[in-house]
This record gives sequence, C-alpha cells and structure tokens, in this order.
Amino acid sequence: MAGLPGAARARSASPGSPPALDGSFLLSPLGGLMGAQAVLGLLVWSLIAATTYHLHAAYGWVMFVSLFFWILTLLFFVTYLLQLHQKFYMIPWPLVLMIYNAVATVLYITAFVTCAAAVQPTSWRQWDYNRRAAASFFACVTMITYGVSTFFSFRAWKGLGSNAATSQVTDHV
Repeated sequence: MAGLPGAARARSASPGSPPALDGSFLLSPLGGLMGAQAVLGLLVWSLIAATTYHLHAAYGWVMFVSLFFWILTLLFFVTYLLQLHQKFYMIPWPLVLMIYNAVATVLYITAFVTCAAAVQPTSWRQWDYNRRAAASFFACVTMITYGVSTFFSFRAWKGLGSNAATSQVTDHV
C-alpha cells in the first residue's frame, strides 16, 4: 500500500489487536484531504439546509450528494485514523479509495453545476441567495479536493502493481 499511511506497519498488524490511533495519518496528504473534505462537505450541506431548499428540486440533489459523501468521508476517515483498514487487509483499500474519490468527484461536479445554475440573484430572500452562492463556491472547492484525492489514490493504487488482488495477497502472506 505505497503512498498510504501505516503501509510499513500493515504487514505486522494482527487482526486481533485493538484499534489504535494513527497520528501519521493526520499528517499525510490523504488524512489532510479527508479532513478538508469533511469540513467543506459540512459547509455545503449546512449552507443548503439553512435555506428554503425544499422549494427548489435542484437543491435536493446538492443536499443528497453533499450529505452522502460527507457521511462516507467521515467513515473512511475514522477507518484510517483507527487503522481499521489493516484489520480488513483482504480489501484492496487503494482501489476502493480511488473508485470512491472518482465517483465523489463526478457527482460533486454535477452538484456544483446544479447548485451554481440554480442560484438566482433575484431571490426574494437575500440570505438564501448568499447561502446558496456560498454553497456553490464550497461545492466547487470540495469537488477540487475530491479530484486531488483521486489523483493521490490513483498513484497509491498504481504503486501496488498491475493487479491489486495479487499484491494484496503477496503483501500479507
């Protein structure tokens, strides 16, 4: 698992040991990006939730994408922070993260475009306009962080070799 935090300890971690905090994960690019995605995703869905989004169908999609990926990002963050990914070594984590980040990037592109297109300066409530415009901005920034994570996840995945399944087996045998 080149490029992922805790890769050196992955071979020595026993499946029966209790979870421990991985401080190096917080300082890694993956940990920093996941933390940024969690904060930015929280901003997107909370800004949309603070408006009358239920009156506009477009914001329902933005709300779904931002909330769904916020929850999943928190789950991945906790999984890596507590080194739980080492307990499930049969799962090709670099491949899973690459697919997750790629899907999140694509869906955040649609959410950003939808949110930005639905912002209307002639809104009857000025604070709704400001919050929606801010949500559009933060959706764009979140989309960029998922794109950067996709790049790093792709590099980590390619570092394992051409076949993630066989490299997982050889790493832990």
